[in-house]
This record gives sequence, structure tokens and C-alpha cells, in this order.
Amino acid sequence: MNDIHHTRKTIGLMKALLEEIKRCKVCREHLPLGPNPVVRAGFNSKILVIGQAPGTKVHKSGIPWNDQSGIKLRTWLNVDESKFYDTSFFAIMPMGFCYPGKGKGGDLPPRPECAPLWHETLLKTMRELELILCIGWYAQKYYLKENCRENLTETVRNFTEYGPLFLPLPHPSPRNNIWIRRNQWFEKEVIPYLRQRVYSIIG
Repeated sequence: MNDIHHTRKTIGLMKALLEEIKRCKVCREHLPLGPNPVVRAGFNSKILVIGQAPGTKVHKSGIPWNDQSGIKLRTWLNVDESKFYDTSFFAIMPMGFCYPGKGKGGDLPPRPECAPLWHETLLKTMRELELILCIGWYAQKYYLKENCRENLTETVRNFTEYGPLFLPLPHPSPRNNIWIRRNQWFEKEVIPYLRQRVYSIIG
């Protein structure tokens, strides 16, 4: 009975937290399309995906990784949409929850307010995490801190140093196709390891 009560309490805390995040307007004046926080999590999520920030398509749909980058990511993970969007398997918590706007070379960096404001509280509510995917340099710098190598390439190349909890990955954006072709070790070494870890956790 105590376990059931604890589970119900944890579910309630997570639901309340996600509703609070959805109402967040801290960065409103900096967001060209206005606030629309995109985040998914469950108290029993096993794998956490930390990316950068939503693009315009995800901002409009409210569905994280609902774009070409998401298709590539799910290919890397070897999971279908039904598993990827099941919060008992995957939580999705970007560095910035809202679309940050367009810069000269693509989307602007994630807003710096989100992670310090929400990440720690979300992580404390997810008690069953076994793997955290740090996708892109912003997530890697924030979570791997001084253990990062000099750049993303070397950090990902030395992925075994950050396990078993953390796994650094490049962003699966089509913009990174050239990087993947230049670094063929990624698909030969990192992807098989990633798939094995995912399979061992969620089947």
C-alpha cells in the first residue's frame, strides 16, 4: 500500500511540474514566436534525451523531435515512434524548451534560463533513469562540464569515458551529414553501442 501511495504521489508531482513548465513565460520577451515549452517526461522514464531547443516545426506541433532530426535520431536508437513517445521509456528535456529564433548560421542557441530553472527539479522527479543522451555541444558542456574534451568530435569519440549514465552524441540534424561522413567511426562504434544500451534498458 505504501508503494502505491508513493507512486501516486510521484505521478502527481510530475504532472504538476509539467503543467507549471507549460505555463512558463520567463523568456517571453526574447522569443520571436512566443513561449511554447516542449518537454515530455514520466516519473518512470528510463532514458532521457537532452537536445538543444525546438525548431519551428516542433514549436508549431508541440511534439518534440517531430522532424527530420527526429527520424534520424530514432534510426540511431533503433526504436519506432510508439516507443520513443512513451514516457515510461523516454523523457525528452531539451536545453531550451522554446524555439529561440533564427540566427545567421541557423537557429539561435537555447535560451540559458531553462536548464538552471527546470532541469534539476525534473531530474529529481525521474527516479528510474538509466541513460542520459547528451545531444549536441550545449548539453555536453552543461552536463559533462570539465570532463568534456576540447570539442564535440573528441567528446563523442571518447564516449566510453562518460558511461554508464551519460552518452554524448552529435545532433542528428541533416546539417551534420558532412560531419558523419567525415567521422565514420561514429556509425561503426557509437551507434552499435547506443543501440545495445537502449535495447538492454527497454527491450
